[in-house]
Amino acid sequence: MTDETTELVYVSAVKQAMAKAYAPYSKYPVGALIVAENGHTFAGCNVENASYPEGHCAETAAIAAMVLAGHQRIQKIYIMSQDQQGATPCGGCRQRIREFAGSSTPVILCSPAGVQQRLSVSELLPHAFGPEFLS
Repeated sequence: MTDETTELVYVSAVKQAMAKAYAPYSKYPVGALIVAENGHTFAGCNVENASYPEGHCAETAAIAAMVLAGHQRIQKIYIMSQDQQGATPCGGCRQRIREFAGSSTPVILCSPAGVQQRLSVSELLPHAFGPEFLS
């Protein structure tokens, strides 16, 4: 597959993840798709509950799926919301992404129409605190 075809597959997969979101309170579905270093993909969607805001973000769900499968490095992550410009992750998810990604790891923000913006982790979370500070 070409890079362009592969990206279309990833965008389709993150759209499918967003479609499965359980967001009855915020009405704000989000999907996330992680591409691990070996090319395996892990999807997540946001899951809310009545004890709002005690739900889980899509990015958190995708990271948990990745870790459960035995992987610990994000090669890139796609995030989709219904916003036309693509939504950025919340502060907590930015830190979670940083835990498993390098400063130049791509964070690809999508809307249902496709890719809207590409950022690096360091652009998303400048001056981040990471595991290397605890060594």
